Formats: sequence, structure tokens, C-alpha cells
Amino acid sequence: MIEPKLEVPAELRDLAEKTIDQAEQAFGLFFDAASKSMTSMPGAGTEISKQALSFTEQNMKAAFEHARKLVHATDLQEAMRIQSEFLRSQFTNAGEHMRQISGSVMSATKDATKGKF
Repeated sequence: MIEPKLEVPAELRDLAEKTIDQAEQAFGLFFDAASKSMTSMPGAGTEISKQALSFTEQNMKAAFEHARKLVHATDLQEAMRIQSEFLRSQFTNAGEHMRQISGSVMSATKDATKGKF
């Protein structure tokens, strides 16, 4: 069975790519503002919040890159391969992020309880 080609007009691909770029710029502004607001409000959870924000930013960048790749897929098989690779990398990254945040929480808890018992 032959997979049909995805016949998407170049204009539509260009529009999709421009939309992805604009969304990425908007999220970049959001992450800059969120990062600045965190540094202006120091607190016990600030470092963990910064770390979580950084992970979220990494995930969003990966999602935008994934969308760009999908825009250029030429057939369903390629689109499925791109999707599969993205999901696999996101699961791997999520596990690593959870491990790092858990370690940070444990460390912060240990520091906060020093000398209290």
C-alpha cells in the first residue's frame, strides 16, 4: 500500500511557520517576564520555581521545534515518525525533570529542617 503524499500548499506551510514563530516569540516574552518576577521576589521556593520555569521553557521550545518539523512532513509515515520521536524525547525529559525537581525539593527540605530536631 502506497502512502499518499501530504499535498499542503507552500503558502499554508509558510503561514503555519510564521504562526509558530509568533507564538514562540510571545512565549519568550512571557518566560522573560516570569523569570524577572521570580528574581524580584526571593523566597524558599524561588530556586525550585526557577527550575520548573526553565523546564517548562525547554518543553515549549521542543514543542515549537516539533511543530516546525510537522509543517514540513511530506507524508503520513514521516509525520508519525516525527510524532513518535517527539513523544519519546518528551517522556525521557519529563522523567529527568521530575528527578531533578525531586532532588531539589529533598535538598530544600533537608536545609529547612537543619537544627530543628
